[in-house]
Amino acid sequence: MRRRTLLHAIPAASATLLLGSEGAAMAATGSFQSFLVEVDRLAAGQGVSYATRRAALVGLQPNSDVIRLDNYQPEFTQTWAQYSAKRLSTARVAAGQQKYAQSQQVLAAIRTEYGVDPGVILGIWGLETNYGSYTGGFSVVQALATLGWTSHRPAYFRSELIAALRIIDSGAVSPQGMTGSYAGAMGQPQFMPSVYLKLAVSFSGQGRPNIWTDIPDSLASIGNYLHVSGWKQGLPWGEQVILGPGVDAPAIDPDQAMPLSQFLSMGVRRLPGHPYAPSTLPTRLIQPDGAGGAAYLVYPNYKAIRRYNPSDFYALSVGLLGNLVTA
Repeated sequence: MRRRTLLHAIPAASATLLLGSEGAAMAATGSFQSFLVEVDRLAAGQGVSYATRRAALVGLQPNSDVIRLDNYQPEFTQTWAQYSAKRLSTARVAAGQQKYAQSQQVLAAIRTEYGVDPGVILGIWGLETNYGSYTGGFSVVQALATLGWTSHRPAYFRSELIAALRIIDSGAVSPQGMTGSYAGAMGQPQFMPSVYLKLAVSFSGQGRPNIWTDIPDSLASIGNYLHVSGWKQGLPWGEQVILGPGVDAPAIDPDQAMPLSQFLSMGVRRLPGHPYAPSTLPTRLIQPDGAGGAAYLVYPNYKAIRRYNPSDFYALSVGLLGNLVTA
């Protein structure tokens, strides 16, 4: 089959028939097949082979579950106490302790190579995919194609789709093996394809990073991500503290960093067994449930966690889970 006829072989089922009335509205912006023709052209321009484009794109159809999940925006009503109780469950901590015991050698090697401490890597691994036990069952190519055609960020998802095709073309994974979330996040670290191309590493020596089934590659890729994000080895991400009666927490700007010593002079009290932190370390105070709730001092390494996911609930959970697992 010649290249110009590649995508003419894709079944031309209409979006209306495939997705019902919801699909009919989306088809007004152009057919799914027309979208794939454009992706094929762009991917070819980036050097993706004919064989890969054929294997990944021929017969591809939109996924209505992806569209439903993308359109569903649940109201976020959980408190920090509720969120953390679920993510720091006894079962998750116990599973993490077991994984830590099994992975200490590779985690030590990752710390030597990238300067990232094991706890934060385990915390991200545990929150993202429950230590690799659930990585998402969606076809990444299909999910990204669907979102590239229908979402409010078509250019972003189209570029991620082409990045996914480049990964497949490298031989790292087959189209069928490239699974992930409905939004295209892949494997045990839940990397988007563009992040994989920039930061995934082959730590087990197989040549191409395998973040789907290879634990050393998955953990080292998380470590490399944090290293590039500015993680400093041997320094804490943060810690829970007690606010003394003289601390006027509402008057403290949570976005304004001050030396740790300044918070201590205000009456912020550290708990027994607190981590080492220089008195000059830039520090912020956050209370995720507001005044009267739990209080935390967070340090520059906290920013590296938030680059993985820009949520205080997420970043705090990663740090606390890592502490519990490696205690």
